[in-house]
Amino acid sequence: MTRVVLVHGIAQQLKGPETIAEAWLPSLNDGLALSGARTLPRDDVSAAFYGDLFRRPGHRGLGEPPLDASDVELGLEHELLLSWWEAAADAESRVPGPNTTGRLRTPLIVQRALNALSHSTFFAGLAEGTMIGSARQVRRYFTEPDVRGAAGQRLARAVTGETTVIVAHSLGSIVAYETLCAHPQWQDLTLITLGSPLAVRGLIFDRLRPTPHGGMARWPVPVKRWINIADHGDAVALMKELAPSFGTRIQDQTVNNGARAHDVRPYLTARETGLALAGALN
Repeated sequence: MTRVVLVHGIAQQLKGPETIAEAWLPSLNDGLALSGARTLPRDDVSAAFYGDLFRRPGHRGLGEPPLDASDVELGLEHELLLSWWEAAADAESRVPGPNTTGRLRTPLIVQRALNALSHSTFFAGLAEGTMIGSARQVRRYFTEPDVRGAAGQRLARAVTGETTVIVAHSLGSIVAYETLCAHPQWQDLTLITLGSPLAVRGLIFDRLRPTPHGGMARWPVPVKRWINIADHGDAVALMKELAPSFGTRIQDQTVNNGARAHDVRPYLTARETGLALAGALN
């Protein structure tokens, strides 16, 4: 019985639905426990997994072919990296901003962005190729119809008649929103979005389906309640509030995730997330 469907975000291509569900459930139950609610058994939770759509095919070399600044495509990939850089610099004093002159200059603005992001808490320890790959997954979702369609189908198959809540993180919130809009026959669902970039104008918001009109996006018909939760320092969730773009019925809330502002685990363990989930389940 799937009461809660989980929708993951970027950089999960080497995992699977069972791996995601097993990894998320303890944190999800911690949030429920903090809210004073009963925890969920494993059978109540499933994951809509689409990460394999971004997994590279096998080749004779070891590991994945490395990506560097020269591989970043102009357009969405380029603009995403720059926007993450600006957001990280605004949130963290140790991250040099785009207007900061560094000791070592590089002609590639993308390389400067990657160098700066390596000092941020979210991207610290990640290889340049991983950062580029994350931006590339967002670009591929919006520009490759097969990928976009398949991701939505994965979520549609995971939702059952017993499903009451969809919990979506990062890119997964885009998949969840578009899939919910495409299935108006579903009823009485609660949507909980974590670290969502849905309201980022120019990069994400204007590319959504259905297309927003007059600066407002359409409300997904199956959703009776929508709680959006964001950390102030989350560089991916550039716009922390969704209500101005999706309607005042959304409950925007903020949490403090510590050093890992975009990590799904502190989002799930937050009491605010637990209260939102408990309210939907009860």
